[in-house]
Amino acid sequence: MGKLTGFLEYDRKTAKECCAQERIQNWDAFHPAQSEGKIQEQAARCMNCGVPFCHAGVSWRGVGSGCSIGNLIPEWNHLVYTGHYEEAYRRLEKTNLLHESTSRVCPALCEGSCTCGLNGEPVAIREVERFLSDMAWEKGWVVPRMPKERINKSVAIVGSGPAGLTAAHMLNQRGFSVTVFEKSEEPGGLLMFGIPNMKLPKELIRKRVEILQQEGITFVCNTDVGKDLPVSELDKFDAVLLCGGAGQPRDLSVTGRTLPGVRLAVPFLADATRRVLRGETEEKPLAGRKVVVIGGGDTGNDCVATSIRMGASSVVQLEIMPPAPEERAQDNPWPRWPIVLKTDYGQQEAIWLYGRDPRTFEITAVSIIGDETGGVSAIETAQVEWVTTGRGRVPKQIESTIHRQPATDVLIAMGFVGAETYLPEALSLALDKTSYATSRPGIFAAGDMRTGQSLVVRASADAVCAAKEVEQYLLS
Repeated sequence: MGKLTGFLEYDRKTAKECCAQERIQNWDAFHPAQSEGKIQEQAARCMNCGVPFCHAGVSWRGVGSGCSIGNLIPEWNHLVYTGHYEEAYRRLEKTNLLHESTSRVCPALCEGSCTCGLNGEPVAIREVERFLSDMAWEKGWVVPRMPKERINKSVAIVGSGPAGLTAAHMLNQRGFSVTVFEKSEEPGGLLMFGIPNMKLPKELIRKRVEILQQEGITFVCNTDVGKDLPVSELDKFDAVLLCGGAGQPRDLSVTGRTLPGVRLAVPFLADATRRVLRGETEEKPLAGRKVVVIGGGDTGNDCVATSIRMGASSVVQLEIMPPAPEERAQDNPWPRWPIVLKTDYGQQEAIWLYGRDPRTFEITAVSIIGDETGGVSAIETAQVEWVTTGRGRVPKQIESTIHRQPATDVLIAMGFVGAETYLPEALSLALDKTSYATSRPGIFAAGDMRTGQSLVVRASADAVCAAKEVEQYLLS
């Protein structure tokens, strides 16, 4: 696989991103693809390691390891190294429908378990995937795959995020008539409205949806099942698959939470994307504003980057957790995903623009202070210490550290507690994390709706399994 001595001859290299000064001026993608020659060198680093941990998605002591969808990574790395690009792409598309998205937003669990990473730097797998995906679209290798025959059975899929799109493609390929319901004005779920354009360009989502439409899948947008559409309408279908995202945010319960300047992260990011799609990128709705982002993770980082592009005069990010270590801890060995401190693109931009890392760790919001006009004027914070109790480690507020931070806007990016409950309640069914089937025959669940908040690649993998169960039910 690759070149047996490649990992000795070539260092790990990733594409050089546009500098922060440049990229904060627009909403364009800023991580370019590497050249063909450089990509072949990276693919050459994938040696014949005997046991390729990279493509086996497993959970080890609660931490993920390897690719959740089982990408045939050593195979397409070898084919890229030898210049057989289309054949390499055919290997990629066997397991990954949404490669144009995963090659940009997946944290690359595969790289965390790469054998080269045991004693050095892992293969730049995501960069090779990005190269193949881009080439496939440019060369016209991504084409509609029509089902060989049609079966007189219909499936309704509720939600068009990564789980919904993946399941729709699979069930359509099996010959079933598939209709996807989406509550927003365009399909894509969080791929379209939850991830900023500079991280995942929206034309890529539109191109994928167009391919799926050409394959015969019907998308019904602006339709929130259980609200806009009575759930009784789903009775017209032979099977139903619920693929709604983790729409219930973890909220903040402090004084001042209801002030107009306090917003949840995903609606804020969705509004920013809609501005981009409408061509309103010259507007600076946060010009002169002081933004405080509560929460870390990808969503918090996206809020930092989005606030900067909207003209914020300052951005501060509060994280209740302690900072991760600079290197793997002893209880986080290879091939588990390395939990280490990462300064992501939004934080990098804040460092360049404001001269400091926006993050403060082990800190919590105590209250939000209003001004005389009803807006936000400040946020009170306090440091926390993590103590061990009968319930495990919990944060304890240090009263002597209460501090007032000027703020005009507060964005809550504290993660999610699960999917919205109104649809399962309207359908009078119970969800089970251990099963794709629900308590009602013929109704199934996948992705965040079944498992709770997770990654794009895990939602897609979950949808593959759910689609197989739906097929078995329809053909039994």
